[in-house]
Amino acid sequence: MADESTETTEENGALADALAAEHAAVWGYGVVGAALPSGQRAPVAAAENAHRDVRDQLAALLTERGEDPAGPEGGYALPFPVLSAVDAAALAVTLEDGAASAWVRVLARGVDRPVRELAMAALGAGEVRAVSWRTAAGQTSTTRALPGLSAP
Repeated sequence: MADESTETTEENGALADALAAEHAAVWGYGVVGAALPSGQRAPVAAAENAHRDVRDQLAALLTERGEDPAGPEGGYALPFPVLSAVDAAALAVTLEDGAASAWVRVLARGVDRPVRELAMAALGAGEVRAVSWRTAAGQTSTTRALPGLSAP
């Protein structure tokens, strides 16, 4: 069994990874919104704000723990060109799935109950958003039994 210091270090590392995923999601939703007509951007703004809120919680938590939370990168590589509303929805799915994977790692390394509760809340909210985006992207499997773990 690992000692408490090692467990906390691993938990903080997982939180830092989740923070990086949240930074990427906030940035990525800017691309999603740019590819959609203005009348279809409300879910984008809601998702971006949700990721921003969680990102800010993570940064504050890491700071409180004496860590130096990393800021966002200047830009991120897109996994594919975003040239249509369907592409935008597919990118949103990719963003939500990426964040979910990071939150699963937080759960795996989580020591403190509030951290695990934060991870579960982020996973649940992300999967709800992802279902809508998978539908908009025309994906036939719109739900994941185990967000962050299961393959499409």
